[in-house]
Amino acid sequence: MLRFMLLPSLLLLSSALAGGAAEKPFATAGGAKVQLELVGDAQQGAVMAFQDWLRVLREAGIQNVRLRAAGGSEKLGIDVRGSEQSRVYVVTGLLSGRDEIVIPGAGRFHRGDAKRLAAWLDDLAEHGPPDRREPPAAFGLPAKQFDEVRRDLARPLGFSTKDMTRAEAVEKIGQQLRLPLAVEGPLADGEDKIEEDLSGLSCGTALACILRPVGYSLTPRKGAAGPSYAVAKARLDQEVWPIGWPPEKPQGELLPALFELRNVNVQNVTAARVMEAVGKQLQVPILLDHNALARHGVDPAKSNVALPQQRTSYSLALRKLLFQARLKFEIRVDEAGTPFLWVTTVKPV
Repeated sequence: MLRFMLLPSLLLLSSALAGGAAEKPFATAGGAKVQLELVGDAQQGAVMAFQDWLRVLREAGIQNVRLRAAGGSEKLGIDVRGSEQSRVYVVTGLLSGRDEIVIPGAGRFHRGDAKRLAAWLDDLAEHGPPDRREPPAAFGLPAKQFDEVRRDLARPLGFSTKDMTRAEAVEKIGQQLRLPLAVEGPLADGEDKIEEDLSGLSCGTALACILRPVGYSLTPRKGAAGPSYAVAKARLDQEVWPIGWPPEKPQGELLPALFELRNVNVQNVTAARVMEAVGKQLQVPILLDHNALARHGVDPAKSNVALPQQRTSYSLALRKLLFQARLKFEIRVDEAGTPFLWVTTVKPV
């Protein structure tokens, strides 16, 4: 049963059970502990109001609550106590005359918001006060977890994906990764084969390239035990792992041969043959944006291009030739820093 003590200048209610066992802060899965202390006016009817709030909070799963009368010098907010190994967060909030709980940095909570308050306390226990948290990187991951993901996805693929089914390739890549990967739904039927040999690229870029044509995506997810990967249908409002990244080094350092002057003469060949020849000559992977090509009806194997004999760089020549096929290219790098050419349509998707 609850214990109540009414003094002339102090009203103290505790949600502790008989024997005081629940007076200790409750522990969370992460090992941190949270204690909620609420202060309010010791006025007529306060005892019943406090009792009602205690019942509502306990029903929402908030067990360790102390309510007391305001003394005039309370510091509202989060007080961090304990050691690094045994952290305790004491949250002091105001039970206002409007019958709501006010906690700086968390907001205002009415009785119908008790579960939202419980979720906020759980988040505090797991991640600590907002002003002490590591700022999130991409995908809502802490910077350390994002670095862990990027290092994991930088592993070399090491096998040819050409003519494999997407399900087979994804399963094999998943076996090479250190972090767990879960596939949500069938990727495609057995007749859908991968056109590219992605063996020279990293696992992350290869996965993103394999998944995009069938409307799937790779998304890292944050978890209490560490990050993991989800392969699922892509959504418009979803942040997904990209097919490569903008290079940090100058392009001339990444692919110097692409900018060297050469004698170029192309006479009535397909854009696909041009890309194949350039890829072999420069020993650089060339990846196609199949989604954009399908949307705009562009087929490099059916688009003939030409360039009169001239001395120019492969970079300029390739731009002119691809433009004739309504295509363009850019230099990207995979998670390990390996450069490749990403070819997409002139018109955006």
